[in-house]
Amino acid sequence: MRKALTGVLSLAVLIGTVSATGASAGAATAAEPTAKQGSSVAGSSESSSEDIKDRVLAIPGMSLIEEKPYPGYRFFVLNYTQPVDHRHPSKGTFQQRITLLHKDTSRPTVFFTGGYNVSTNPSRSEPTQIIDGNQVSLEYRFFTPSRPAPADWSKLDIWQAASDQHRVFKALKKLYSKNWLTTGGSKGGMTATYFERFYPKDMDGVVAYVAPNDVVNKEDSAYDRFLANVGTKECRDKLNGVQREALIRRGPLEKKYKEYAAANGLTFNTVGSLDRAYEAVVMDYIWAFWQYSLLADCADIPADAKNATDQAIWDSIDGISGFSAYADKGLETYTPYYYQAGTQLGSPDIKQPWLGNLSRYGYQPPRNFVPRTIPMRFQPSVMRDVDTWVKHNAKRMMYVYGQNDPWGAEPFRLGRGARDSYVYTVPGGNHGSKVSGLVADEKAKATAAILRWAGVAPAAVDADPAKAKPLAKFDARLDQRNGEVERGQGTLRP
Repeated sequence: MRKALTGVLSLAVLIGTVSATGASAGAATAAEPTAKQGSSVAGSSESSSEDIKDRVLAIPGMSLIEEKPYPGYRFFVLNYTQPVDHRHPSKGTFQQRITLLHKDTSRPTVFFTGGYNVSTNPSRSEPTQIIDGNQVSLEYRFFTPSRPAPADWSKLDIWQAASDQHRVFKALKKLYSKNWLTTGGSKGGMTATYFERFYPKDMDGVVAYVAPNDVVNKEDSAYDRFLANVGTKECRDKLNGVQREALIRRGPLEKKYKEYAAANGLTFNTVGSLDRAYEAVVMDYIWAFWQYSLLADCADIPADAKNATDQAIWDSIDGISGFSAYADKGLETYTPYYYQAGTQLGSPDIKQPWLGNLSRYGYQPPRNFVPRTIPMRFQPSVMRDVDTWVKHNAKRMMYVYGQNDPWGAEPFRLGRGARDSYVYTVPGGNHGSKVSGLVADEKAKATAAILRWAGVAPAAVDADPAKAKPLAKFDARLDQRNGEVERGQGTLRP
């Protein structure tokens, strides 16, 4: 999941709703709802004349940006006042963007985290379709417009982000009192995992898709082994050939790149030069192919790279990696991700031996993609802590990976302390892998677990998990089909 892409309450009110003590800081006390349930959706079991929008907006710190209609739901785009620092909530606030896909307060709720910007159009994660529930989606802190001003980047870490989610949950739980699940894909799956690690009592289950787990940032041989064996040799050879030619023909293709940059107003101040940006795009080419594409898509790769035209090589690299990715305009949106990758999350460093000495810079570190005015220091213990916690404490947690997705080369694994938790792999799957792509028996078991965790498993499913299926029908506008992943610029970003 890569590119996804006002009202202010007084500080006195915010401080009155925040508990900020040590690692448990950040819990907000939402306004007490009335005894009535909020009405909204035609055919809903909610019977009160009090509108759900009014009940949501009665929560201290919550304000409406807009409401968008969608059949069978109410969809709200909201702002929520958050402390910049959950340990010291008196030291400033910011507005965090949230969306609410409301079905019925009598239904369970899914808390969706993408790890980046939040979409302001109605959509439904797979668990939301499975349980036929409500969905709350949260924009990750420091992705604009959910960025404090001025931005203290030291307050962008996984605990602060988990505390954002904890406060939103506490604020909405009194309206949506049934079971809650948290979910997300890629960085969103990582976010869901970190939330569970720091606030394990909040959710009734976690469904994390294609979530990388770079435990030891300096040891990335798993990625090298993956790329040496993924797919077929024929496909790997075709991809390797195009990538080599792109570096061999650096001169004429960079001339084309300069023309492209001039025509599109691209600059390269952050990465340092057009040459560095060009190579970064080329170095991402093979990774990006396996992240976004399927083995069948190898038919579109030039078969004889050495004899292909410059235009054919350009088109293949641009179509998969995207030549605007490492320009300032392409990097700006994702500065918070690269900051986190270089301070806590870690990032892959891939050898790609088939390139020989053609690379001048190797895989460039996240530091190269963040303005130098923002200080960064890597904290190696953070991911080890999360990994150890998941192995020994996972309870009602599910991980779904794609067989051919490079981000799954270093996955989360379950240890002896895990309870009612599972790791599944979609055969041939990419970074868009979902439960719906699993083999039949695993698909049924995973679906049954999600229904059970949400508290809505039919009696027939309790008796026989093989009968499990989503409670809501597939909606082409709301739901993403299995195997699809939003194709953004193909940078090395989860």
